[in-house]
Amino acid sequence: MSKKTLVTVGIVAAMLGGCGHQEHGVRHTTLQLDVAHPIRQNTTLVKEYVSQIRAIQHIEVRAMEKGYLQSTFVDEGQTVEQGALMFKITPTVYEAELRKAQAEAQAVYMEYKNTKSLVEQNIVSPNELAVIEAEYQKAQAEVELAKAHLAFTDIKAPFTGKMDRLEARTGSLLDEGELLTTLADLSQMWVYFNVPESEYLNYAQSGKATQGTKVRLKLANGTVYPHEGVIDTIEADFDNHTGTIEMRASFPNPEQLLRHGQTGNVLVDVDFPNSLIIPQKATFEILDQSYVYVLDKENKLATRHIEIAAELPHMYVLSEGLKDDDIVLLEGLRRVSNGQQIEPDMLSASDTLAEMSLHAE
Repeated sequence: MSKKTLVTVGIVAAMLGGCGHQEHGVRHTTLQLDVAHPIRQNTTLVKEYVSQIRAIQHIEVRAMEKGYLQSTFVDEGQTVEQGALMFKITPTVYEAELRKAQAEAQAVYMEYKNTKSLVEQNIVSPNELAVIEAEYQKAQAEVELAKAHLAFTDIKAPFTGKMDRLEARTGSLLDEGELLTTLADLSQMWVYFNVPESEYLNYAQSGKATQGTKVRLKLANGTVYPHEGVIDTIEADFDNHTGTIEMRASFPNPEQLLRHGQTGNVLVDVDFPNSLIIPQKATFEILDQSYVYVLDKENKLATRHIEIAAELPHMYVLSEGLKDDDIVLLEGLRRVSNGQQIEPDMLSASDTLAEMSLHAE
């Protein structure tokens, strides 16, 4: 081998050796990364459920008798007091029927009196008096029925409520049972929402799924209704198609802001007293399982499986997997591996809470 060749081989070897030394140095560079203990504190999770808002009373006002709609005393959107006259159907026919029934009853009464006198004189038998008495009672019933038909021509509000649109106008010929309007009692509202079976069991076991549990209502524009409601009814059966059970909460409605048919979200506060929380960005997933990196006494990282009880904005509430004195890696999860040694920069609880306001890397 020539001298020139030997020099070339030596240069290549030196370059390879240098590259290997540099690679080795990079591999053993110790990263300085933020770590912290899990935080133990009382935490509240707000659960939202899509809801339907209904008036405590919402009825259809219909004509009880046939006839022309003679008068309308109310208007659309008006608040009507209980007992107020809303509509009047032409009463002429029913007034005539009442007078006829009263006349027939009077005639039977006169016959009853005469028969009773004859019985006292032993001219007719008591059986004949009993027949006439029955006819008189029947005639009196006909009078009461005629009075009822006449009374039905005055349609009054059964409770204080707000009217919807008018379905018939003055002068319209009405059939028996024809819709005139709808009336809603808005003093109190019923809000219905469906809860999944697993969450219902959690509520039931924690005492949340009981009468008197306070809830809030988020309206369609994103604002929270100013009055709290209470859960007052839970249905008896689960819906097997959806796996949910329906609950009902009652809300006061003094300003009548809520209307029948509105939608919103019921807000239920779920308390996690004395729970462990960590930033979401400190976790990673493998096959749908959640893990964190935990630091040992030699500052080496080890993966640890965790169970998440609840998800809050930028943080997780843990049910198991970590203890108060564990040290968890907060950043650089994609830059490290299991067993790697790092230089930890321990953050305080307040600094960790500040970190939780940041999105995961």
